[in-house]
Amino acid sequence: MSVVYEFRGNAYRGLSELDVWTNLLTEAPLEPELPIVDAHHHLWDDERGRYLLEDYLKDVNSGHNIRASVFVEAGAMYRNYGDIPSRPIGEVEFVNGIAAMSASGHYGISKICAGIVGHADLALGDYVRPVLENLVLAGNGRFRGIRHNLAWDTGNATKFNKFQAPPHLLLDKNFRKGFSNLYPLGLSFDAWQFHPQLPELADLLSIFPDTSVILDHVGGLLGLSPHDFSRKDTFKIWQKSIENLSNFPNLSLKIGGLGMLYCNWDFHLRNKPPSSEELAAIWDPYIDVCLNAFGVDRCIMESNFPVDKQSCGYGVLWNALKRVTKNYSLSERTSLYHDNAVRFYRLEL
Repeated sequence: MSVVYEFRGNAYRGLSELDVWTNLLTEAPLEPELPIVDAHHHLWDDERGRYLLEDYLKDVNSGHNIRASVFVEAGAMYRNYGDIPSRPIGEVEFVNGIAAMSASGHYGISKICAGIVGHADLALGDYVRPVLENLVLAGNGRFRGIRHNLAWDTGNATKFNKFQAPPHLLLDKNFRKGFSNLYPLGLSFDAWQFHPQLPELADLLSIFPDTSVILDHVGGLLGLSPHDFSRKDTFKIWQKSIENLSNFPNLSLKIGGLGMLYCNWDFHLRNKPPSSEELAAIWDPYIDVCLNAFGVDRCIMESNFPVDKQSCGYGVLWNALKRVTKNYSLSERTSLYHDNAVRFYRLEL
C-alpha cells in the first residue's frame, strides 16, 4: 500500500534525507556508561524506505551504551502466501534472522532484537490461537508478545497510519476473546492507540488484570486537529487518563515517541534539528507526569526509531531523555533505561 504524508508543513523527510538532516547536529553522549535497552524500535524495507540492521547500527553507534534492543511490529516482511491471518509470521521470521546475525557478535556487542513483539489479528477471537503459537515458534525463544494497532481518531491522525484500525476495537467482543489467549501463552501486549482512546484501554485492563500490558509512546499524545485547539487543554485531558491508568498494576509505560509528527511540534520543519536541551525542556512536563504516575519501576525508555528520527538524531534523543531524568539516582536510572525492559520483556542477555 502507498502511504500519504501530509503532516504539518508537508515537510515529512524520507530516511535517506533524514540521515543528512540529523547529522547536521550531533552531540557527545551524556553519561555514556549508563546501560540502555532500547525497548522499542522498528526495521523495514518497503514504501517507507530502508531501515535494516546496518541502518539501525549506524544510529546505535552514537556513543550511548546500547546493550540490547526490542523490535516492535511494523507491518514489514509479511508473507505473500498462505492464509491472511498467518502472514504476519513472516515479520517475526525476518526479525529473528536479524537477531541471530546480531547474536553472532559480528556486528558489535549490542544484542539487537533480543526481544521481538509481533502482530496477530486479535479480532479473530479464539481462531487467533494457532497464529500466536506459530509466532512463538518463529521467534525461536525471542518472541515476547503482540502489538495490534488500535490507533483511531475522529480527526486527521488516523489517515497517516500504515494500517487503518476500526473505531473502538478495544471494546470489541471478538478482540477481547482473542486478547484472552495472550496470558495462557505467557505473552504480553503492547498497546498503541491515541490518547483519546485511553479510557477504552482502562476498560480492557479492568477485565484482564493478569495480562502484562505496556502502553507505548506515553499514551499516543496527539497534537493534530481536532486536538490542536489548545496544547494546555490537551495536556490536561492526556494527564488525567495517564493518572487513571496508573491504577492498574499490570500496566507499564514506555517513555518515548514524543518525536512523532502526531505530536505536532515544529522540529521537522527546521533547517537544523533541535538540541537535546530544547527537546528536554519541551518533553519534560510529559515525562514528569508519566514518572510521577507510574513510578520508576513501571516505566521503560524507548527510542521509537526510525519514526522519531523526524525530530532528531538517535544520540540527541537519548541525551534529551537523560537530561529529563538526571535528578534520579543511578539505581533508578539503571532501572528506567535497562533493568525494567529486561524484566518486562524477559530478555536473556
